[in-house]
Amino acid sequence: MDGELRRAAVEALGALARSADYRDRADAGHALAAFAELPEAHGPLLELVLDPDDTYATRVTAGALLRRGDRLGLTAVASALAVADPNHGDWIQTAVQDVFGVFSDERDDAIRLCGELTQDPDARVARGARELRDLLAGIHPS
Repeated sequence: MDGELRRAAVEALGALARSADYRDRADAGHALAAFAELPEAHGPLLELVLDPDDTYATRVTAGALLRRGDRLGLTAVASALAVADPNHGDWIQTAVQDVFGVFSDERDDAIRLCGELTQDPDARVARGARELRDLLAGIHPS
């Protein structure tokens, strides 16, 4: 992997995340989720999950982070969920349902990771992980 190119991609996507067009912001969030391991992506991702102008960016970005199926994606969503207003919280919940409403093993893995995240030293992450774990527990895949 070329770290310099990855950082350049995050920088370009960060600029797209500041677009006035909600579709650009949603596209940026979708793409930035692939770079969640880079510290430079954390701020833009959180801003997009909590997009103040359009919850489409919220749903798309949260969904992309959750589809990673890893600690980084769940941490980012949990951090946002902890401070989300009710409207954003509803769209994050919709993304959780979209991603984890099909396969119970994926939901179960996410519940396990959220359980670990409830012990995170960052109180915001721990609080959001508890909320996210509760949302996941309420999903019953077919």
